[in-house]
Formats: sequence, structure tokens, C-alpha cells
Amino acid sequence: MVKDTSFGSRMLDITVHTVMVLIVLITLLPLLHVVSISFSNPDDIVRGKVGLWPSNFNLDAYFTILFENAHIPRSFLNSVIITLTGTVLNVLFTTITAYALSKKDLLFRPLFLMLSVLPMFFTGGIVPQFLLIKSLGMMDSVWALTVPVLISSWWLIIMISFFKNFPLELEEAAKLDGCGELQTLVRIVLPLSMAGVVTIALFYGVSHWNSYFSAMLYMRSYDNYPLQLILREIVLQSTLAEQLASQGNAALAEDMSTKLTPESVQYATLVVSIVPMLIIYPFIQKYFVKGIMIGSLKG
Repeated sequence: MVKDTSFGSRMLDITVHTVMVLIVLITLLPLLHVVSISFSNPDDIVRGKVGLWPSNFNLDAYFTILFENAHIPRSFLNSVIITLTGTVLNVLFTTITAYALSKKDLLFRPLFLMLSVLPMFFTGGIVPQFLLIKSLGMMDSVWALTVPVLISSWWLIIMISFFKNFPLELEEAAKLDGCGELQTLVRIVLPLSMAGVVTIALFYGVSHWNSYFSAMLYMRSYDNYPLQLILREIVLQSTLAEQLASQGNAALAEDMSTKLTPESVQYATLVVSIVPMLIIYPFIQKYFVKGIMIGSLKG
């Protein structure tokens, strides 16, 4: 392969690399600042002395959330359970439905496709969904956070496009060997479609992990709160204390601050909530890079 060494090509390379470096810095610098605050002394945080490097390295915030505050470890476990359960169900139902809808000979296929796309534009609203979840007895359970979002219309369409491009010869060969539709999907199609499956699993998992609004609606017991909802409570309580202090209610604000988690613990909780996704991503990166282009190319 001949490399283009012209002036225009070099300038393009420099521009592309410069933009990429700027994007990396814009992404990493806020994250480094959050991490440094979580490892800094609370007094230095209040004085604004913390930058990209921890000031007076301190692990008290992490000891607080791991050993003194029982709600945070429990909420972390709740988030793991919700994410794993929701992602497995999402991927299972999305792949099965997409595989069926990718078949042109499916009876009433246009009707099913229309019903699948419709929720992307029209929804019943929060109140009807809340009443439905309550009537089904799923309040304060993991099912209230997973069943209503069982299939995403967007990822369903993406997987339908992916399965449409799957070689028919392989499926026909499997049927000649005596495989039914389900066996063909499990033994032939899915092993060769891991890029697409892992990609939608990643997006489903991130969505479940970062979600707090549904938990705020359907969770009643504090013990069942996910980590993101606990983090929201911490941030809101701290904001309320700051508002009281600014309004002249210093005594009440001080009383609240003794009961609230300091700012360093907020950032430590935030770091704990980010770490699992940072750990998982490198292991699935090779699938993600392939799967992100699902349906964009043929051949």
C-alpha cells in the first residue's frame, strides 16, 4: 500500500490527530478532577484547592461509603442485580423478536413491524405506565425497572437489519441438518452475531446502570434503591444545605450538613458508580467496534 506523503495529506493527519487529542482531553479532564476530589481532604475541597491531582491524599470518603454507610453497598448490589437481569432479558427478547421479524415470510410481518416502531414516536405516558405497574403488583421490585423497557424499538430495528444481512445459505444448511428455527438461532445465528449482540447488550447495560427516574417512581423501600438514586439523594441533600446557608439559615444548614454526606463522599460514590463500566468495556471493545456499524454495510 502506497502512503500519501503530500502536504495536504499531512495537514489532514495533523488536523485529525489534534481534534482527537482535544476530544480525549475534554473527556478525561473532568473525570480526573472527579477522581482527585474523591481522594482529597474535605477541607481542601471546600477551599477549592483540588485540581487534577488529589490534595492531602485521603481515603476517608471511600471508608465512609463502604463501611459506615450501609445503604451505598446495598444500593450498589441492587444496581448490579437490576443491570444484569435487565440486560439479559433485553438481549434475549430483542434478538428473538428481531430474528422473527427479519423473515419476509412471517405472517402479519408489516403489522408487527408497525407496532414495534410505534413506541418510538408515541407512548402512553408516565401516569398510565405507573398505574399499569401498580395494578400488576410489580411495585418496589426489579421487574418494575426491567419489564417496561424489555425491548427498545431502536435496537430492535438495528438487529432486524443485522439479521437481514445474515447469509441464508447457512440457515438453509442448518435446516438440512435437522435444525428447527430456534436451534438455528441458538447454534448458528447467535454465535456468528456476537458483535451485534454484545453491542446492544452494552447499551442496554449502560442504560440500566445509569437509570434513576424509573426507580424514583416505582421503588418505595430505601433498601431497594439503586446506586444512582442514592447518589441523587446525596447530591440533592447537599444542594439543599447550600441553599439554606445562602438564604441566611446558617444554623439549619449546619445541622443538616452534620447529617449529610460531605462533598468528597459524593464524588467517591460517583467514582464507584463509574468504575464497573470502565472495567467491563475493555473486554468487549473488539465486539463493540464491529457491532457499532451494524446494518451500515453489506457484503
